[in-house]
Amino acid sequence: MTTTRAKVLEYAVEVDRAGRMTIPGGAQIAPAEGWSPDHLLLAALVRCSIESLTYHARRAGHSVSASGSAQATVTRRDSDGRYALADADVRVDAQLEPRPAEVDVLQAKAERDCFVGASLTVTPRYEWHVS
Repeated sequence: MTTTRAKVLEYAVEVDRAGRMTIPGGAQIAPAEGWSPDHLLLAALVRCSIESLTYHARRAGHSVSASGSAQATVTRRDSDGRYALADADVRVDAQLEPRPAEVDVLQAKAERDCFVGASLTVTPRYEWHVS
């Protein structure tokens, strides 16, 4: 019997003492005033959701233009007394050309394959607006 090897993706980032983030051999960004790691996590969740939708839509022959937002609640968990995400809501507004007949199939694939959302202990709630 043949076993299939899982694809392995590896990422790295460096954060200097001034808070600037750099990918090895690549660009550097410095979060603007007020941006916390919590905000960056939500931004990553939105970006990953959009990228996942875009991937599946393009494979199905659609062009995509999308934006999104997210909000979450952080509170102390009863189970261990640690602060963590209690919930996360994601809204994605997307235009697909041509508009797919089965939008719900693409949305389900996008939710399933966003690894940021899949990595959270809380399951994000998605609100999709696809035209």
